[in-house]
Amino acid sequence: MSTKRPRLAVLLGDPAGVGPEMAVKLLGREQNRNAANLLLIADPVVLADAQRLTGIELPTLAIKSLDDIRYEPGRVTVLEANWLDGQSPPLGECTLEAGRASFVALETALDAVKRGLCDGIVFAPLNKHSLRLGGLTEEDELRHIQQSLQVPGFVCEFNITGHLWTSRVTSHVPIREVADLITQDGICDAVKIIDAALRQSGIAKPRIAVSGLNPHAGDGGSIGMEEIEIIEPAVKKAQSMGMDARGPYSPDTIFIAARRGDFDAIVSMYHDQGQIAMKLIGFDHGVTLHGGLPVPVVTSASGSAFDIAGKGVANIEGLQQAYDLCVRMASSREAQAATA
Repeated sequence: MSTKRPRLAVLLGDPAGVGPEMAVKLLGREQNRNAANLLLIADPVVLADAQRLTGIELPTLAIKSLDDIRYEPGRVTVLEANWLDGQSPPLGECTLEAGRASFVALETALDAVKRGLCDGIVFAPLNKHSLRLGGLTEEDELRHIQQSLQVPGFVCEFNITGHLWTSRVTSHVPIREVADLITQDGICDAVKIIDAALRQSGIAKPRIAVSGLNPHAGDGGSIGMEEIEIIEPAVKKAQSMGMDARGPYSPDTIFIAARRGDFDAIVSMYHDQGQIAMKLIGFDHGVTLHGGLPVPVVTSASGSAFDIAGKGVANIEGLQQAYDLCVRMASSREAQAATA
């Protein structure tokens, strides 16, 4: 592990949700400011509102552009941009203005990564509808990041609760399209990407369970043939490549075995197959990691929570877990690069 502090960009998330208060609470913890060099990219009115709501005044160092970036121990370097023209956005609402502010903040963080100024990104919860209003044209922010950083091949959201990780073959697509998108290559990609990430996190030989698509994993073909024709051959292919992949398992029981400790990761076939289970297991401390990118990009598994925005009650433990993971992964990558 490198002894050099990683450089992390931090984003406030959607200005109309709980993201700003969560980010300020996170950066208000002294141990977090000491763990990394921090670049906070923020609209000044949103940051001021969040500090007033939480009663936390961050020790900051202001800069005007990425060209001026510098750090001081214990302080947060703040790059402010007046995207909202000094107007606080209406809380709990998707608006073009809020979406544009969060989208451009993400673009600025990606610019910092491309210029070699940041080793990772931590963002408080975004809102996909607001992002689309504000300029996002891809399926989700992960696909936008992939395009922006020109990352070829398969990328995937990992959801992490405690010691259990999940990847998925399909993500933010309509349910009616899922079955047609389940392919052997897609399943192998989802196994490979989470196997590599778990090894980087310190697990020497990850145990990976692959879920079926249909009830009872197809029940021998009586409730669908995807398990026999696609998923099982993909699992065998992954095994031939040296990965400890097993399955397909019935979707309604696999998380019981994983929670018991039988597996380190589960590959699910679609978004809610994994997300519902993971959020029931540990919603308050869940983490989302964007896998397959050149730097770690993380957030909490919880969303923008418009219903409680402005109340000061948002739980930040998921974001704390995400931050800790980003620090570890960014430090690990730096150490690997130094010895390469």
